[in-house]
Amino acid sequence: MTYLAKPRLHHPSLTKNKVGYTRRDYEGKVSTLCAGCGHDSVSGAIVQACWQLDIEPHRVAKLSGIGCSSKTPDYFLGASHGFNTVHGRMPSVLTGAYLANRELLYLGVSGDGDSASIGLGQFAHAMRRGVRMVYIVENNGVYGLTKGQFSATADKGSVAKKGATNNDAAIDLAALALQLGASFVARSFSGDKAQLVPLIEAAIRHGGAAFIDVISPCVAFNNHAGSTRSYDHVREHNEALNRIDFIDLAPEQVALHSPDVIDLPQSDGTTLRLRKVAPDHDPTDRLGAMAAMQRRAAEGEIATGLLYVDPAARDWHAAQHTAARPLNGQGEQELCPGAAALAKINAGLR
Repeated sequence: MTYLAKPRLHHPSLTKNKVGYTRRDYEGKVSTLCAGCGHDSVSGAIVQACWQLDIEPHRVAKLSGIGCSSKTPDYFLGASHGFNTVHGRMPSVLTGAYLANRELLYLGVSGDGDSASIGLGQFAHAMRRGVRMVYIVENNGVYGLTKGQFSATADKGSVAKKGATNNDAAIDLAALALQLGASFVARSFSGDKAQLVPLIEAAIRHGGAAFIDVISPCVAFNNHAGSTRSYDHVREHNEALNRIDFIDLAPEQVALHSPDVIDLPQSDGTTLRLRKVAPDHDPTDRLGAMAAMQRRAAEGEIATGLLYVDPAARDWHAAQHTAARPLNGQGEQELCPGAAALAKINAGLR
């Protein structure tokens, strides 16, 4: 099978961002996913967010596991660092890389099979430890690579393409992330880029563990009548809790004062601006966010938008008081100071 390659030459009139890159510079290889797959829309949203934030591609490390979703890092940020791990093990590999080099921006891409089944324990520990990362799950409710079996996130009562009914309760990864202590939790829809791009931008700038559950329909096995992960179903049952605009702080910025707008200062000096749709939703209230999700679910709706954010979140390096200089930049003498230093550490633990 032959795949078309993207041309290396770019049109000279393409708009460049502040660091001199065009949007094309943030793209990757040609996608081999099914035409119309929601995952490709997520890749496009990541490309748009990184370009708009003026991020240099070599400052990003993208990691994934196994599945259709885990193929997508090949389709964006082609000039970034990348590592494809084994099934469900992306969070632990990302954690190790993050501990070695805190200066990179870490982007973990996974799927509902990769994170909600074999990788559920890995997902849980990454969230509770507060590893600074953007953890995106491209959630379609099925195993797309193995012909459409129900995944652990498939809603109870949903119907498969061949007629089987799912009788198991679904795992809600966004609710689980909230319970485990993630400091940024959001949900979006791959068909709503106006909502998804600002969420990704805000997650990248967040100071802790940021999780985004993206409903991303599988056009081959889960886009039919009876599916609760189809394009039509999600569009009909999507209830946006808020809309956000990510803005950098600057002297000329004028803060908005409106009952429908909330400005949340972030740890990196930027501001997350929320345009509220549901007047009773407070995105800084963890318990309130969990209750709001349950109320929407009971009414047959999917709560999307920024569900929860902790403006004062700390990353794992701050919590563990690790060295300010990345471990990968330190020499052997600093990393292995010898028996005397080890004896001193042991003595302090007695």
